[in-house]
Amino acid sequence: MPEMMAKRICYKGKVQGVGFRYSVRQIAEGYAVAGSAMNLPDGRVEVLLQGDREEVEAMEKEIGESHLAGFIREALSEEVTPQAGKKGFQIQ
Repeated sequence: MPEMMAKRICYKGKVQGVGFRYSVRQIAEGYAVAGSAMNLPDGRVEVLLQGDREEVEAMEKEIGESHLAGFIREALSEEVTPQAGKKGFQIQ
């Protein structure tokens, strides 16, 4: 049985005002994950991902290797508790 997990990733750099959240949503379409991307008041973007461990880790890796890599100065990732019933990927 696949192992469910959730991750909170905060991206620092030139990540607001460049279509970062929309690009993350496009990447999410290729994965079986639920989650969201949200601008934070301090200029970072918070991405929440939830799903099968392999899918979540593969998507996190793809974000870091995509065209978005040029905007990212730092990515802080931590495992968090999965939320029941979460579906789809939203931009907040």
